[in-house]
Amino acid sequence: MSAAKQSLTSIACHSGPGIVSESDASDWPLDWAWVATDFQLRDLLEHIDAADQVALDIEADSLHSYREKLCLLQISVSAPCAGAAVAAQQRNTGTQRRLEQLKARHFIVDPLSGLDLEPLRRSLEKKELVLHGADYDLRMLRRGLNLAASRIFDTMIAARLLGIREFGLAALVKRYFGVALPKGSQKANWARRPLSAQMARYAINDVRYLLPLAEKMTVELVQLGRLDWLLQSCQRAIEQSAVSRVRAPDELWRIPGSGALRRRAAAVLRALWHWRENEAERVDRPPFHILQNHELLDAAAKFASGGAPDYKHFSARRRRAFHEAARGALELPESQWPAFPQRGGRRHSAETLRRAEALRRQRDRSAERLGLEPSFIAARSALEAVAADDARALELLLPWQRELLGINRRTSQGGEVPPHLPRE
Repeated sequence: MSAAKQSLTSIACHSGPGIVSESDASDWPLDWAWVATDFQLRDLLEHIDAADQVALDIEADSLHSYREKLCLLQISVSAPCAGAAVAAQQRNTGTQRRLEQLKARHFIVDPLSGLDLEPLRRSLEKKELVLHGADYDLRMLRRGLNLAASRIFDTMIAARLLGIREFGLAALVKRYFGVALPKGSQKANWARRPLSAQMARYAINDVRYLLPLAEKMTVELVQLGRLDWLLQSCQRAIEQSAVSRVRAPDELWRIPGSGALRRRAAAVLRALWHWRENEAERVDRPPFHILQNHELLDAAAKFASGGAPDYKHFSARRRRAFHEAARGALELPESQWPAFPQRGGRRHSAETLRRAEALRRQRDRSAERLGLEPSFIAARSALEAVAADDARALELLLPWQRELLGINRRTSQGGEVPPHLPRE
């Protein structure tokens, strides 16, 4: 057996129970380390403490469970921690696998291993985190680790500030490094153990290029004078990720397409939605595994018109509960049917429409001049809100966005006054 094969087999044997089979180990990435024990976590913390930036990505199981959970945490550091290797040898802990781990630049942390990740949370909160499309990851990190990032570099935001239209990670890696990332594990069940080599490569590739990508993008942003725009946007992303997205309990069942149903059919849909939630929680599967939204809408309409829809994959118990939920809704008096929400809002005045149009034209001129997407400078809804109430510009728009829209903040006698909208 070759030395490389022996080393990779060591990963299979010592990374933790059920991580990877020996037959699969030879296909695993060479420059990574698994973190599932306190010993391995201490190694990782040494690397993080020596780094200025840490690239980060997560994998969850939202496609496979009712309540999604953090399943993997992928971490990349800028350079191996040479001091840690020396310290390990001085402590006489420099086993072959230990030294291999200390040479690694990329790490997969297993949150499902029972490992206490509080030390990792504390270390990461001190660093600038490089992520791609940070909002979901930040929310999951807050929920799963109670991690509140203090500084981030979002490569997706950076790409859009550079005027790049194809800003997915795979497109950016191809653009900057000429590397085509393999696909195939986007929908994998990340809670399963062992991981396959294909899943490991996919997970590592999500962080492997983030640090050099951020470095290249920083140079371009500085050249264009837009680095401060990135800092503002990333700070806003942190703030927004800390805000819980909560809908009123009686609104959760209003799925896309529900507004087209008549009120009796809407009552059935509401009942079927709650039935689906109970079924999904019962078997710990996402609701769409029970019945997809379009099927739920179709079933509600058929029940309301006297039909009796059925689905072959239902068990006898599930079929019975399905029909009981619909029957209960059909027996409700009209007074208990869902009310249709009021559509639209207050009509804008002619002056507000004029101001919104002036903002739109200014936005589009700035977008064309700078090569940016107009909607990235400001969405139409934001323009209309600011046109109706110019004080909302401070709430809805960042300083760089207000600048491109020609909205000025002026100071009078040391105090702030509402921004002034551009004139045509």
